[in-house]
Amino acid sequence: MTAAAIPSAEPRSSAMIRRAVISSVIGNGLEWYDFLVYGFFATIIAQVFFPTSDPLVSTLLTAATFAISFLVRPVGGVLLSTYADRFGRKPILTVMILIMGFSTVLIGLTPGYATIGILAPILVILARILQGISVGAEFASATAMLVEYAPPGRKMMFGSFQMCSQALALALAAFSGYALATLLTPQDLQGWGWRIPFLLGSLITPLGFYIRRFVDESPEYEKDSGQSEGHTPFRAVLAEHRNALLRCFGIMIPGTASNYVWFIFLPGYVIRQLKLPFTSAMLSSLIGGILLFIFVPIMGHLADRWSAFRVWLLGMLSFALLSYPLLAYVVAQPSFERLLAAQAICALSIAAIWAPTPGLLAGMFPTQVRSTGMSIAYNVVVLLFGGLAPFTLTWLVAQTGSDMVPSYYLIACTAVSLLALSLASRTRAQN
Repeated sequence: MTAAAIPSAEPRSSAMIRRAVISSVIGNGLEWYDFLVYGFFATIIAQVFFPTSDPLVSTLLTAATFAISFLVRPVGGVLLSTYADRFGRKPILTVMILIMGFSTVLIGLTPGYATIGILAPILVILARILQGISVGAEFASATAMLVEYAPPGRKMMFGSFQMCSQALALALAAFSGYALATLLTPQDLQGWGWRIPFLLGSLITPLGFYIRRFVDESPEYEKDSGQSEGHTPFRAVLAEHRNALLRCFGIMIPGTASNYVWFIFLPGYVIRQLKLPFTSAMLSSLIGGILLFIFVPIMGHLADRWSAFRVWLLGMLSFALLSYPLLAYVVAQPSFERLLAAQAICALSIAAIWAPTPGLLAGMFPTQVRSTGMSIAYNVVVLLFGGLAPFTLTWLVAQTGSDMVPSYYLIACTAVSLLALSLASRTRAQN
């Protein structure tokens, strides 16, 4: 099809743009809320579903279950994202939010090991697999929808709304943990209270489904849907966009590591390893999430006005430099005040990483393969540097006896990110 024959996208009303933003944010927020709640309550979940005589083994089993969904995410992500590139963003986003809601309810309602035995961990694992299949394409398809709805000159800002949803999910998950730990006895929290956040999170599913059903297809997708790259989206990405994938890997690693280490692993780590109260970890994460929710759109706005890559690079380097001294500050004399200071100081750097990331990733691929390309990069990086992080760090801390392992991991991730970007630049120059 020639360019002249490509249909022009009709302009979208302000109401439709708002609806597209809200629908994308709700789905991604539900995904991250569930993952964060699971991470925050990992110690309790280990006792309920994976009881052993060794607490470390229970924790490792819970971390392994956390990672299981990431193992199926690349497959689910590629299949669903390919569908989104071939048939539209809207239908696949509508289906995914239903699967996410069901899997969240399943975790919240599954009886413990003491009640139904081995069936309990099996059902939890099944729920995690379903989540992995559904959310494998959620970030990519929802980000594509946001960026493709964005007015000219505001793609980084609109993309940053995706990360705002993660910050909001962090704050809500931490608030639920803090409120429950404050209002309930430890026995009630372990007996039934930990289920409340999962069940409450599932209540957003009907609203998200309703909104997504009445969102128009992405205007850019409608305009470019008649164009074909000659292959299926998956084959086209691997054949023609390998360098873009490598650059996406480099850009995604710091944001993934910062999220999974600083906000998912660290709360449980300071409880388990540094013996801080559960409420201290939750309150610190709550404040950190609020700060991120404030800072991320500001950084998204700056990324549109200045260089998005420079904003990202500044955030990545500053976070890498700060992670070691701030963690050492917490480890030297563990307290709520020191943990809060560490997370608050890093919030600005992490916001600078997070805000431009969706827009940068979306800009690497043409519309016809955008969802698939982002999904491949996102799911591979999240598997290697996110889903496996809690298990890897728990094991490394146990083996080395060093409380500083998380900071070493973050610094190593920064080095790998820079290496990937360097290789991508070199390959691009040679071509």
